[in-house]
Amino acid sequence: MKLAFTTLGCPKWNLDTMITYAVENGFQGIDFRGFQGEMDIFRTPAFSSQREETKQKFDQAGLEIPCFSSSVRLYTKSAEQFQTYMEELKNYAKLCQFFHTPYIRVFGGTIGDIAREQAVEIVEQNLKGMLAIAEEYQITLLLETHDDWTDCGYVEEVLQRARSPYLQVLWDVHHPYRIAGETPEQTWERLGGHIRYTHWKDSYKSSNNKKGYQLCLMGEGDMPLQRIFQLLQTKGFKGYFTLEWEKVWWPDIEEPEVALPQYAAFMREMG
Repeated sequence: MKLAFTTLGCPKWNLDTMITYAVENGFQGIDFRGFQGEMDIFRTPAFSSQREETKQKFDQAGLEIPCFSSSVRLYTKSAEQFQTYMEELKNYAKLCQFFHTPYIRVFGGTIGDIAREQAVEIVEQNLKGMLAIAEEYQITLLLETHDDWTDCGYVEEVLQRARSPYLQVLWDVHHPYRIAGETPEQTWERLGGHIRYTHWKDSYKSSNNKKGYQLCLMGEGDMPLQRIFQLLQTKGFKGYFTLEWEKVWWPDIEEPEVALPQYAAFMREMG
């Protein structure tokens, strides 16, 4: 079982602290979603002018960067927005090549009031350019079960339109169950053949915020985590089990010093 965590969970940590916690708690990778206040990590010194030093630190620690979690959306509202995402994607593709990272996470995006069929057509058109970058750099884009593309049927349609080995799925195990009301088995039945990577979190229903749920430490909510884990094991999943501790968006949840070791221990107990 390969464990990782995203940097959303430790927004104040420097690189050395991340690496130390990863090694001490038995993680195999760190998934970068922002770094010390900058979401586009290719703009930071650690991943531009100092990237050789960064790579050396990861190599010496025996750690991987299994995925760069971008802000790229497949659905866009304008040509300008599309070009912005194309530039971001190209920058992450270059980092993937340098760090031997196989995946870039992308979102479907919020479509608003537009008809879904029209949104899918825009996504299909945008993917032609985006997948050309993926093929050029020999990396895979992972569409996350998230936002207006949480429902497995919506994700499946995009995959069918794209018909490309360079577009696969990141199963955020939380969102389809909590938001779309899918069982883990339903999600796997539609998307299992394309799932290459997973995000993990736990929660319970709550009326105290607009989302309708409260994030919590693993095992303290009512997500069917053991059931999902056993399903993945049964199906022979070999990818990463990555904690997405959303400290950036939920500042009141536990500190990473608590959440990361707890996650690693919880997952090993399940395994």
